[in-house]
Amino acid sequence: MILFRVGKVWHYRFQVAGKRVQKSTGVKIKGQAEALALVALSEAKQRSRGEEPMLTLGKLKKAWLETHSATVSAGHWRNVNAWDSHGMDDAKMDRLTTELVELARGKHLEGRSPASANLWMRTLNLLGNWAIKRGILDTLPWRVKMQKVQKTPRKTLPVDKALEWLHAAEGHGRKSNKVALGIVLRLMLGLGMREGEALGARWEWLDWDRKTYTPGKTKGKEADAIPCPGWLMDCLKPHKADLGLIIGDPHPTGFTRKAIAFANQECKTPGLSPHRLRGTFATLHSEAGTPVQTIQRMLRHKDVKTTMAYLESHTEQAREQQEEIGKRLGFA
Repeated sequence: MILFRVGKVWHYRFQVAGKRVQKSTGVKIKGQAEALALVALSEAKQRSRGEEPMLTLGKLKKAWLETHSATVSAGHWRNVNAWDSHGMDDAKMDRLTTELVELARGKHLEGRSPASANLWMRTLNLLGNWAIKRGILDTLPWRVKMQKVQKTPRKTLPVDKALEWLHAAEGHGRKSNKVALGIVLRLMLGLGMREGEALGARWEWLDWDRKTYTPGKTKGKEADAIPCPGWLMDCLKPHKADLGLIIGDPHPTGFTRKAIAFANQECKTPGLSPHRLRGTFATLHSEAGTPVQTIQRMLRHKDVKTTMAYLESHTEQAREQQEEIGKRLGFA
């Protein structure tokens, strides 16, 4: 096999069973081009022996999207659909070596953060593990570690600013959307719902007698009842109906984002996002003494480790202990 460059792009040339093959790799990195050329050579040899070539990464991604279009969330599907392999689409799954994957990840890292590279890597691993489940691969042919990322403190809504923050968010919405906006934000804060779950909340899933709400459409397909606090029941009572969406008319994903950004600016609470209201719900329950297994069920998590990632440290309890230690040290 001969590897040569035309301009800045690498090409390859080889001969299999008396047939000459010459093609551009479409990449400017020699190591990546060599890996793609080896894949092409292997495929040509398979065809010469009458064997079916291994599925490519691009075709596997297309198959995953077609298979999961009706079973995963719209956001998850969009993330995989927008995922860029950085030149590996034509590579056979069993030829995706560690070197090839690291080169593609390096290309992705140009102008992006390490956290973004980890998300890119998780998507590739998702496709690879799905190929194993389908019997296409026996094991992943690459071994690439995640990038180390500096963690940043995640925000929670301060309890002393909660009402001020909610009123500011409602005030940003159009007159026709203020009621719906207030309900959605309170459902997210009071029941730990994801934004999509709050937007799709229905009256028939609310039990007024038992004061519970059972989401009928969730990410993990669970149907667990969540205790509904009195203040939220009082908020919903004036709009009570037997059937239909609690917010009335349907609204698109991202409905709360601009209002939350406005409230953050007005109340000086930077960093809060729709999903951090869910984190606030979990953290407040943890500080109030709710068992982590109960919080896990209310958040509808399969693994308690996922729940633990939502809980911020008990700063109030830690502050009290700090004062007590100070007294014992004689600094009071």
